[in-house]
This record gives sequence, structure tokens and C-alpha cells, in this order.
Amino acid sequence: MNNTKATIEVLLVDDDADDRNTFSDALSELKIQTHLHMLEDGRNLLEYLENPDNKMPDILFLDLNMPYKSGVECLMEIRQHPKYNDLSIAIYSASSTDKDIEETFINGANIYIKKPNSFAQLKKVLSDVVNMNFQFHNSGLNKETFLLNI
Repeated sequence: MNNTKATIEVLLVDDDADDRNTFSDALSELKIQTHLHMLEDGRNLLEYLENPDNKMPDILFLDLNMPYKSGVECLMEIRQHPKYNDLSIAIYSASSTDKDIEETFINGANIYIKKPNSFAQLKKVLSDVVNMNFQFHNSGLNKETFLLNI
């Protein structure tokens, strides 16, 4: 992610309206200039990314457990397209099962975040992730650095 930009483009795909609102509130309180776009599920994610009228996100936060198309299905679909190789994808899920972590690691997610229990923790996680230099982070990517511990 290029943090020299004036505004960081963030895309959140999450079917839970309360989670989307909390995420938006936490992101807006950061001392980082961001622009957030949200989708309710993964059905239209690739269509959104393909639309030249939409700004390409610097980071995509992707929930795993969604109706119609799961986060893993979205991740696999995105990673099939070489033009999205540089898109940073953060799995953002209530699940922290070894199976989910392993599956998203293998399929090309950049980082795995278990949804925090408090607003303060969420703000810290978002600040850390939005400010992360993913190019550096991914150069030594392993499962220990893949799971973001809060």
C-alpha cells in the first residue's frame, strides 16, 4: 500500500450492517485520511473492482461468512486475476478457526484479523493495518505474521 497518497481507499465487504457501521465509525476516528466504500456481500465485488468509475482500493477488508458468496470464494476469484496481485486483502472475520486461517493464507490473503471485541481495539487494528507497508510485510509472509494478534 502506498501511504504517501493523500487519501487511502478502503473497501469493506461485510453482510452485517452493525459491523459495517462500527467499522466506518472507527475508521473515521483515525488520524488518517481515508475514503471508505462498503458492499453488503461478495456478489458484486468483482463487478465493483472491474468498474473503471470506482477507485481501486488500497486495501480490501473481506468478511468470511457471508450469504451468496463467501469471503473465501471472493478471495479465490480476485486472486485468479493477475491485475489484482497488488491488491492488499485483509480477512476481517469473527471466525478464528485454524481451517479458516489456513484456507485464506493459502489462497492469497495478506493478513487475517479476528474482529475485535471493543471499539478501541478496532480503532487500533484499523490504524495498524491501514498504515502497514504490505510490500514489506508480505516479503516475509508466514503464518505467524499472517494472523494479526490484538
